[in-house]
Amino acid sequence: MNNTSYVSRLRKFIAPEFIFGNKARLFIDQYVRNFCGRKVFIVTDDGLINAGWSPSIIRITEQAGAAGVLFKDLTPNPKCEEVMHGAEIYVSEKCDIIIAVGGGSVIDCAKGIGIVAANGGNIKDYEGIDQIYTPIPPIICIPSTAGTSADVSQFAIITDVQEKRKFAIISKAVVPDISLIDPEVTYTMDKALTSHTGSDALVHAIEAYASKFSSPITDLHAIRAIEIIVKTLPRVVHNLSDPLLREQMMLASLHAGLAFSNASLGLVHAMAHVLGGTKDLPHGECNAILLRYVIEYNYDSAPLRYETIGKALGCESSHPSRKDVCEMILCFMQNLGIKPNFDAGIITPEEIPALAEKTLKDPCILTNPVMPSKEDIEALYGKAFAI
Repeated sequence: MNNTSYVSRLRKFIAPEFIFGNKARLFIDQYVRNFCGRKVFIVTDDGLINAGWSPSIIRITEQAGAAGVLFKDLTPNPKCEEVMHGAEIYVSEKCDIIIAVGGGSVIDCAKGIGIVAANGGNIKDYEGIDQIYTPIPPIICIPSTAGTSADVSQFAIITDVQEKRKFAIISKAVVPDISLIDPEVTYTMDKALTSHTGSDALVHAIEAYASKFSSPITDLHAIRAIEIIVKTLPRVVHNLSDPLLREQMMLASLHAGLAFSNASLGLVHAMAHVLGGTKDLPHGECNAILLRYVIEYNYDSAPLRYETIGKALGCESSHPSRKDVCEMILCFMQNLGIKPNFDAGIITPEEIPALAEKTLKDPCILTNPVMPSKEDIEALYGKAFAI
């Protein structure tokens, strides 16, 4: 076998250090000391502040001898301007560590702030794969949702408001240094957020398993995530205060994150990024609605992969068909209260060609089991919007 053949089979697996379990957040002081932190930059949002999580983290860091600078000027689907504003404050305050307390938007914004603080320029300069050349400041994550897995991934997704698009920054440089995965921090999520973020985790796992860059290691994490989510998510959305169910969803999110961070994603995320950037729609909901339409399209390109996914979803057939898998997805999402299609009027038929063009430029499409044409993507948008 020649060297090229060997290389084509090689896969690298990257993961941050993490602590999993209730009270994991209380280790924050230890890691602030380990990084010799003197002034920490705490990225969070009003929801986490009002719930008391962010103030408690500030108190712990102060007890560790580090001053805290609070940054909460961000919105869902973090914007370029918010990243740049945060980086400016980080540098002017002479901070040396970033702590992200929140969901995917908070963590992605924190990653962006670290990128610009260390490398200069504009956050848009780092779009794409491996475009970061100077290490970013240490990042400690305390995730507050069970689904985005930004706390363990080498992805950061930022919204360019001027161009009405989301773009991906993919680099091992943005893998956080430590994630303190504490299920207790997710107890304040409402039903909709629990449903949407949990669905996002399911899509992460399914797309990672079907990805062209999947490997035996990512497969283990992806399938386990699917199995846990199918059993747990419908139960937790109807019993939001159950600590064991919350813990299981955080575990599923961790498995899914380790899978997709290393195997990448696919067409569902490429389309969802475009919808989020263009229409500012919730990312998890976009993924949930698009999933069955993309599986229906992808199925013939990786039938054995989707058969395995179908079994993990709970299909009784030993060889789940395209119809079996899509019907399982539809039923699952409906049980979560997620609509089968997007609401009418969000987009017009005339907008679909431009959405398809943007989708083709998203890097997640590169690892989809089959490369779609612009016309294929237009048809998928049409189905999802019932146009």
